[in-house]
Amino acid sequence: MMLCIVLALINGIAIGMSRALNGQLSTHAGPFRASQWNHVVGFLFLSLMLLMMGWPRASDLSLPVSAYLGGVFGALFVAINSFVFIRLGATRAALLVIGGQMLSAVLIDWQHQQQAPGILRCAGLAVLLLGMYLSRASRKSN
Repeated sequence: MMLCIVLALINGIAIGMSRALNGQLSTHAGPFRASQWNHVVGFLFLSLMLLMMGWPRASDLSLPVSAYLGGVFGALFVAINSFVFIRLGATRAALLVIGGQMLSAVLIDWQHQQQAPGILRCAGLAVLLLGMYLSRASRKSN
């Protein structure tokens, strides 16, 4: 469990670094061109990794087409994030993205578990939304 927690934190750091780098690229090349470069370089890197790991496998090809929609959402995430990052700033963009992720996670869990989310999840989401509001409010007063 601790390994998963550490990996999730490292993943968060990598996402933050990726956003900053894509934001810089977006200022020079535009958000969609930045997203294109992000995915081309990522595709080449992952293709090399998969080839070293013995890909492809027959089981990978038997999945329904809908299972691959995550790639569409990933591409949209990078393109939209490249666009908003340079306009909103790192902190505000990250808070809004995390807020959206938390909201969708609560809704997805609600759908899969067929019961309303518990008080702690709702409170955690409320604290996150309050933090985003306070971050915005403190900027207006400065």
